[in-house]
Amino acid sequence: MAKILVIDDEPSIVNLVTAYLKPEGFEVYTASDGNAGLKAARAYKPDVIVLDLMLPGLDGLEVLTRLRRESQVYVILLTARTAETDRVVGLSVGADDYVTKPFSPRELVARIKAALRRLQAGPGVGAESSILAFRHVLIDMGAHQVSVDGRSIELTAVEFELLKALAEAHGRVLTREQLLEIVWSGTYFGEARVVDVHLGHIRQKLGLEDIITTVRGVGYRFEDERL
Repeated sequence: MAKILVIDDEPSIVNLVTAYLKPEGFEVYTASDGNAGLKAARAYKPDVIVLDLMLPGLDGLEVLTRLRRESQVYVILLTARTAETDRVVGLSVGADDYVTKPFSPRELVARIKAALRRLQAGPGVGAESSILAFRHVLIDMGAHQVSVDGRSIELTAVEFELLKALAEAHGRVLTREQLLEIVWSGTYFGEARVVDVHLGHIRQKLGLEDIITTVRGVGYRFEDERL
């Protein structure tokens, strides 16, 4: 039974999300402010966290920042804000996905299920020895680990899947739409710009700006030299 933590100070939102999640067999925990949310995340170790940006006490961005210091748990932001910069900042801090209020609870459930399928599927057949090796970057699919010039780096689940998709397509350009289909399995209903933000975060973590190049008006290409 997957565990979902909902951190939101609006009882109506919490009750609505809970009402849709519980019939799907999820174990649901809730918190109404940032500090309580952090404590619940540490105590229950959820598989997915649904996190509101506008929280009393610690706001959602601060909660997310602290979470990312100790966990790679999948985080979906809930926000009533319409400004694109708020969503971009949230994704840059480490969120995996976002839903803008007002939202469809069925859509949120679909996104949670898609995230859990990716997280629970694990490596495929033969993945135990499947390694993508390049001059600078090494991707161990079985161990779900990435290193750059021998230095291990921490990627979120979505970041890992994006990097793997580009590395597997080595030398070929993948469009945002193709990456959304590969990583989100066709369940993403938001803006394609989410891909840009995550890839920007990956570039920062890799520390190699030229490894993932932008082909203007088309998409992205992974260009590290294959070994």
